[in-house]
Amino acid sequence: MNAASLRPGSHRALAAIVLLLAMLQPAVSSAADWDIDQLMQSLAKTRSGRATFVEKKYISMLDRPVESSGELLYTAPDRLEKRTVKPKPEAMLVEGDVLVIERGRQKHTLRLQDYPELAGFIDSIRGTLSGDRKALERSYKLKLEGGAERWTLTLLPTDARMATTIHLIRITGDRDNVRGIEIIQTDGDRSQMTIERAASQ
Repeated sequence: MNAASLRPGSHRALAAIVLLLAMLQPAVSSAADWDIDQLMQSLAKTRSGRATFVEKKYISMLDRPVESSGELLYTAPDRLEKRTVKPKPEAMLVEGDVLVIERGRQKHTLRLQDYPELAGFIDSIRGTLSGDRKALERSYKLKLEGGAERWTLTLLPTDARMATTIHLIRITGDRDNVRGIEIIQTDGDRSQMTIERAASQ
């Protein structure tokens, strides 16, 4: 079939298809242009949040994963609280350079500057939640995959000491929502945290 054999209505249909493709083109380009800076800008808009979590830790010496659950609270730029409810109550609060851990009647206070590997890990979470690319790049090489509706940010340690313990950290989400955090250690152990943001009050 050649162009001369097309009916008049076919030409209108073809023109409509071409117009539709032209209208869709900006959307395709927008998805392709999604980058780390756009992700960071989107995440930085969240000044505070509350979410529930379920965490599973896969340890080589155990037959089953160790599961815990509770609540996460975040206030920009650097206050992060993890309240574990199950299997045993535990609270961890990070604010600035100070980490406070409470288990039952025991309370421990640590300064992150004395534990650089721990500080690097905590900054990976806080840096992502606050959209602070510079903070992340102090300790990690960043790799972003996907688009705004479903993205994966992989953090590869550049600090030699941290790299002996952590193989990579993989953070997933959509737009400004962090949905999951996976930590893979160099010894093969790993943890997976699923996060569900609480509805606004």
